Amino acid sequence: MWSYRNPVEIGFGAGGFARLPALIAGRPYALVTYGEPVFAALAERLAGLAGPAAVILDQVAPNPDFAELPDCCRRLGEARQTPRVIVALGGGSVIDTAKALAAAGDDFGRVRRFLETGSGAEDLLALPIIAVPTTAGTGSEVTCWATLWHAAAERKYSLLRPSLYPEHAVIDPELLLGLPRDLTVSTGLDALSHALESLWNVNANPVSRSLAVAAAREMLVALPLVVADPTDLELRARVARAALLAGLAFSNTKTALAHALSYPVTLGYGVAHGIACSFSLPMVMRGAIGAKRACDQALQDIFGPDLEAGAARLAVFLTELGVSPDPGDHGIDEAAWRNIVRDAFAGARGKNYIGTPERFQAASSGAPRS
Repeated sequence: MWSYRNPVEIGFGAGGFARLPALIAGRPYALVTYGEPVFAALAERLAGLAGPAAVILDQVAPNPDFAELPDCCRRLGEARQTPRVIVALGGGSVIDTAKALAAAGDDFGRVRRFLETGSGAEDLLALPIIAVPTTAGTGSEVTCWATLWHAAAERKYSLLRPSLYPEHAVIDPELLLGLPRDLTVSTGLDALSHALESLWNVNANPVSRSLAVAAAREMLVALPLVVADPTDLELRARVARAALLAGLAFSNTKTALAHALSYPVTLGYGVAHGIACSFSLPMVMRGAIGAKRACDQALQDIFGPDLEAGAARLAVFLTELGVSPDPGDHGIDEAAWRNIVRDAFAGARGKNYIGTPERFQAASSGAPRS
């Protein structure tokens, strides 16, 4: 038995931003976004189309953290009108912040208590979200969880609630046209990781596999092209479409070992999430080869019949985008890497991986080291 579900209503296409007034439908809205000038201009454009926001929360930082989220909640509670919907305009950090606000309302203590103790679910709220991603990679616009960080405690939490699926996802490739190269690469690799992680996954099913294969094949072709020609709208649409398909795949499987490895790398070494969850993909892929026939067949649909050669090509693909597949090149020495691998296999995401520690060790023993 298997099942697949995703309740998000998706609108895809250039000019989709103009649909937001119809989706807001006259409701008082909170706008969650970044503080940069380009987002201020988008906020002004949205106000012209749908009326002014009840409150604009534009101090979102990368990797939303327990240190900043209480103030966001307080400001939400001080809105001139009580928001009945949240518009999340930005990348994964914006959308994850919006999800935290949707569950917490004016008191982040609701979410913090739930994450730290597992109690208080009945106190969580469920404010509707309209997600408008401005990067092609996070997938948060079609998932029901948010990654929240407690840097002071060196912890990462996943806020997972079915009520956190956005009401609508609006993917407008025009919003990606100004994306810097580094962010284009890191978010695109995040999406590639989502696709592959949903294949070597104990929760994979025929629908998620089909979505993941299509996503990975497209991202492997389109990402280098859009890096070379970032103003091409059709290329931006291709990577946005690939990221969406990857999001739909892992919305049902969750991630696996590469993401489990990434969290301490981001927290302890400051490596951007998209890079942290992708540099290990070749060794994680080698550790998955032969573990499950359906996964091998899906990987062959992406990389061809010789999967060892496919893993080698994946390493070259990363290197050509400026991402080393060697942990040492990200500042991680061998002893630290062994500890990271051990802890990753012990965690929830590591347990989604179809490989074993022994298989992974054998696969990574020949990997390059600095």
